Amino acid sequence: MKSPAIPVNEKERMQVLREYSILDTLPEEEFEDITRIASAICDTPISLITLVDSDRQWFKSNRGLEVTETPRDLAFCAHAINAPHEIFHVKDSRKDDRFADNPLVTGAPHVIFYAGVPLVNPEGFALGTLCVIDEKPRELDEVQLQSLRSLSNQVSKLLELKRVNRKLEESQAALNSRYEELKKFSYVVSHDLKSPLNNIIQLTQILRTSLAGKVNREGEEILGYLTRSSTQLKDLVDGIINHYMRVNASVKERTSVDIEQLFQDLASLIDPRKESGITWEVSSPVLETHAVSLKQILMNLITNAIKYNDKEKAKIHLTFSETPEFYRFAVIDNGKGMDTADIPKIFEPFTTLQATDRFENVSTGIGLATVKQLIEKLDGEIEVTSEKGRGSEFRFTIRK
Repeated sequence: MKSPAIPVNEKERMQVLREYSILDTLPEEEFEDITRIASAICDTPISLITLVDSDRQWFKSNRGLEVTETPRDLAFCAHAINAPHEIFHVKDSRKDDRFADNPLVTGAPHVIFYAGVPLVNPEGFALGTLCVIDEKPRELDEVQLQSLRSLSNQVSKLLELKRVNRKLEESQAALNSRYEELKKFSYVVSHDLKSPLNNIIQLTQILRTSLAGKVNREGEEILGYLTRSSTQLKDLVDGIINHYMRVNASVKERTSVDIEQLFQDLASLIDPRKESGITWEVSSPVLETHAVSLKQILMNLITNAIKYNDKEKAKIHLTFSETPEFYRFAVIDNGKGMDTADIPKIFEPFTTLQATDRFENVSTGIGLATVKQLIEKLDGEIEVTSEKGRGSEFRFTIRK
């Protein structure tokens, strides 16, 4: 008997085989189907999907044998993997010096005929074989050999699919873990940063009230600067936390939204004194979407249209329509507008084009980045057209 040679890339081959996490797993129907078909096409009592481990060959699918593995040094498949792109074909092992005295030939299961096609992964490593076995001398015709090769390709694709799925599951688990860590971090930030900031803001207000008329103009400016800086930092902390919490939240839950009522509620919430002119037109009364995300998107766009408006009265017009695949929205304002070259920048986190809004507040540059990511999570897109001095139009879609 001749023991199978060890492939020259054995170390790398074994590392790759381990990546599949397939060894010693339970039987699976898709693999069982393939060995069933292989036996039927080749008219053999035994067909196997084998994986060649360091010291054994293990059977992922076993049709016709009672055992789940055999020693590697006795395995025909261990010979087959040394020629990854060839069918290893033994018509009568009793007449082959490599196998004549092999215990698997001289005793059960009496492997007289063997045909095995290596299972080659995308990196070119032969992980094992799809093989058929008989107790008597045989020879497969060309159709049977090609069918066996085709089935082997399907096994390789199944293995690769499971490998990719496992990596995706691991990546998802890692992302979930990082998200949970981020949530914990946000709570720490909220407590350890926001509480002292709130104290600074309140103490500054108390100080300004108690020193009213007692400090000079420079002192008033310093106290005002301290209040604005503390408030800006608090808003930035809130913005970062809200951004990451919202863009990581699930948007799977869809509910019916009365769009006319939504526009009316947003107008009352954002502009309760009706200091701005918010109007709308709606072509369809109801839509199905993730209501919280849609409200967040529209609230941010409408609020920005008011805050970054240099006209005596801000005017905002909202539109809603739909196509067979998408809901379409637009938020149109008569504000400052912007240069076309600046439009891509506004969706980048922490990027601002104006130093302050009409209320002298400094932007955190987080709102529109959150809007864009929420829209993309809803399988939509956002685009902007704008003219300096005349206003902007934000258009976005949400897939139905």
